[in-house]
Amino acid sequence: MRAAFPAVLTALVVAVLAPVPAAAGPAPPVVGAWTSPVAGRPDVTRPFEPPAHAYGPGHRGVDLGAAPGTPVLAAGDGVVVFAGMVAGRPVVSIDHADGLRTTYEPVDPVVGAGQRVARGSPVGTLAPGHAGCPVEACLHWGLRRGEEYLDPLLLLVVRVRLLPLR
Repeated sequence: MRAAFPAVLTALVVAVLAPVPAAAGPAPPVVGAWTSPVAGRPDVTRPFEPPAHAYGPGHRGVDLGAAPGTPVLAAGDGVVVFAGMVAGRPVVSIDHADGLRTTYEPVDPVVGAGQRVARGSPVGTLAPGHAGCPVEACLHWGLRRGEEYLDPLLLLVVRVRLLPLR
């Protein structure tokens, strides 16, 4: 085992220091400019499940468990583009930089279309009644760039980059 340690360490250093090729497609969201739409560390009661195609089944967001009446916060700075009812549920949608849009439901809004919001500011309160929610209430939080659905939890991931010692 001790004899293999230098080889393993060398492989790790090479892997960490090797340049990472640029990914095709749009750049990822800027990390650090975002916050959870529910204070604390809410439980993810249902994860993001991207559809195989535009009209395929899936779950185009994440569900976060919380108590009814919990304040729902803007995940990032932006402009409210919709606050109203969709299919009998209250919804808030916010446009952000880089073509991103976050959506929150069911949320009784305290904001209106055209209103600027700052990251962490209240946009409404969580309403009960989200179908399939296994707890008292769930916030469905969605993220899109254009027509592409993305996992909103990616906004909260902290990317770590190891640098060489000098």
